[in-house]
Amino acid sequence: MFVGETPPYMYGTHYSSAMIVVSYLVRVEPFTQQFLKLQGGHFDLADRMFHSVKDAWLSASRNNMADVKELVPEFFYLPNFLLNSNHFELGVKQSGLRLGDVILPPWAKGDAREFVRLHRQALESDYVSAHLNQWIDLIFGYRQQGQAAVDAFNLFHHLFYEANVNFEAIEDPLTKNATIGFINNFGQIPSQLFKKPHPVKRSLKSTLPLQHSISSNAACAVAQQGVEGPTAAGPLFYHVAENLKPPLQPLRELKQAVGHMAQNDKGALLAVEQNKVLVPPQFHRYLAWGFPDNSIRLGSSDFDKSVCIHESPHWGDVICASCPNAHTAVTGSTCSVVCVWEIVGAASRNQPAHLELRKRLYGHTEPVSCIYASTNFGVIVSGSRDRTCIVWDLSKLSFIRQLGPHAGPVSAVSVNEATGVIASCSGTHLHLWSFDGQKLAWVNTADSCKKSDMNEIIITITFSLLNEWDSQHVVAVGTNTGIVKLWTVKFVKVFDDCSHVGRISSRSSSRSYCALFAAEPERDSHCDMDHVAVEAFSNNDHCDGLTNDKVSFTLGNSNSHSSEDDEQDSAFVDEGVSKVLPTSSCAEVVQSRNSEMVDIRRRSSESTMQKSSEGANCCGDGEPQRKFHWERQLVFRGKLTMHTAFERKDNPAPAAVTALMPSKDHKALYVGDGRGRVWMWTVGDGHIGGRADHWVQDPSRNLCSNCHQKFTLTDRRHHCRNCGQLFCSRCSRFESEIRHLRIRRPVRVCQSCHARLKATDDSQSSNHAS
Repeated sequence: MFVGETPPYMYGTHYSSAMIVVSYLVRVEPFTQQFLKLQGGHFDLADRMFHSVKDAWLSASRNNMADVKELVPEFFYLPNFLLNSNHFELGVKQSGLRLGDVILPPWAKGDAREFVRLHRQALESDYVSAHLNQWIDLIFGYRQQGQAAVDAFNLFHHLFYEANVNFEAIEDPLTKNATIGFINNFGQIPSQLFKKPHPVKRSLKSTLPLQHSISSNAACAVAQQGVEGPTAAGPLFYHVAENLKPPLQPLRELKQAVGHMAQNDKGALLAVEQNKVLVPPQFHRYLAWGFPDNSIRLGSSDFDKSVCIHESPHWGDVICASCPNAHTAVTGSTCSVVCVWEIVGAASRNQPAHLELRKRLYGHTEPVSCIYASTNFGVIVSGSRDRTCIVWDLSKLSFIRQLGPHAGPVSAVSVNEATGVIASCSGTHLHLWSFDGQKLAWVNTADSCKKSDMNEIIITITFSLLNEWDSQHVVAVGTNTGIVKLWTVKFVKVFDDCSHVGRISSRSSSRSYCALFAAEPERDSHCDMDHVAVEAFSNNDHCDGLTNDKVSFTLGNSNSHSSEDDEQDSAFVDEGVSKVLPTSSCAEVVQSRNSEMVDIRRRSSESTMQKSSEGANCCGDGEPQRKFHWERQLVFRGKLTMHTAFERKDNPAPAAVTALMPSKDHKALYVGDGRGRVWMWTVGDGHIGGRADHWVQDPSRNLCSNCHQKFTLTDRRHHCRNCGQLFCSRCSRFESEIRHLRIRRPVRVCQSCHARLKATDDSQSSNHAS
């Protein structure tokens, strides 16, 4: 090839090539080895390696006009490529900086997962959707070649275009080999698919042009324009977790405790009793266990009849099971073995089927208490009474890794089918793990040191899945106390000069909560509520009949929970996390709680006055700002107590929460309880107003809570939207906004709540004015 034979071009390098891909992914295998092969067995010069998102952006947008590298898909789903987890020696730059993890923009809060989430959110935004046609025109459309490409500054070297290369016409072997090597190493432009401008994608919201050039806050700026997706037709249940509408009647009722729920392709809800699990994808069959002969059986959901019986007396009693697909079943038993079964003849519900054992997985030392199998990520997660949680390969049926230690027996596990996040529960502890075994966040879900909370155990867990980039996703846990608690992963500031160890997570709700102490339990604690909750699960002192009688597990004593509400002071702190001194006993917690609440409010007020930037900056009267870092934590969003919670006196038939599942459209959350009832919590009309969880149920009150006048058959009972109590028309004639419940219009409240809300509004107004 000579210069005279080469047509004019603007870019001599392609936007996507093998070298570009491996240079971005050099920190993860097998791309590291591929990079070394292309580089002759050694890493490139440190100054030329991908090490900073900011520098890469400046190079492509301003400093180097020949830098046209296209982002690889891993920027939108795989945070691991940004981390040097394998500790490769990538070299030292001329400035003295040693390369390691990729330096992220400030808006990523120093977290690779948050960076990828925001990138994905920006990719799915209406702004990007409205401009997607322009990218299609450049890569696949009419601006790929010809004069339109010249006008769009999109003209590459002629050998990048497939129509310009005819290998059969090249007679010189050296020229032919050089051309092939050029294309292999520098890439090739895809085939031109469109000859006319591509139409604009219809977006759910009108898009606004960016008011500033792309900078370090670019992804946040695009993402903040709103990524609603299916939510344009209405909010999703996890967007209004604090104001879900409770049901009046159960959606379905089974003969025994609810064990598993599912929705088929038509949206119909299917539910089976405990010791049963539905077989996907049509859920016409179920797997059952817990029989006196230690057998496991396949049954028909239509006729509730067993179609296959497999006896397994040598492997102990089956405790738990999961069916990831129509051909596989996974069981855990009292003998600590995880068994993987093949469902033979599962193509049709009318075809005879039977079970064949594929392999036994050994790793636990005590009975397997819970199990979850994920087809999307090809893993099995098993939890045991030996306080371990093991991840297995579903395809190879081999050990992958063991998750970090738990405080006690593992009572529930689950996998987020959208992100691969693994959740495990032990007593009242909720742990979140990345797919590669890194602990992401954990929290003690107990409300306080009350006796009922000490006996509380998480039985079931589920994730919201729709739009995995949504920052408001929740983790829902159901407990033996009949409460569903909703948690969201948030990034909160943690000050570096804080010498405290414990952590308080505060809640904002209409009900009064005790502060949540989330310090890791110490073995030598004198009165550790986490240890008490764990021991309640271990000792099997009480049994509520929700599990196999032969298994030495307990879901808590249903009759031991007090129905009286313990009024406790609430701590309202933005984002809900501050540092406190660790305590060694419940008595010390209760005695020091008031002083700690005052200190928390003071520190929270001070922290909100500071700028959200790291380093020793100055604020106020020149005082240095306290250094902080961002930490991922689970923040309380709300809880569901109506109909099932033992702590509510107005629940006539409370029961443990045994199953949870979001609807496919995520407009509702299904709750199954120990009495066989399935409740559907919905967003409601307008998702503001209407029934709320903290409202007392009408049949439980016959008198007005204020004047104590008895309600007649013709009297209308009015709920105060703030406190939830019942009042007559005269005592509930007042109206006010309720900002802590996100009710921004005047609604009916009682006289005392009206006075408190008005005083709060006046106080906030005076503070803003000052």
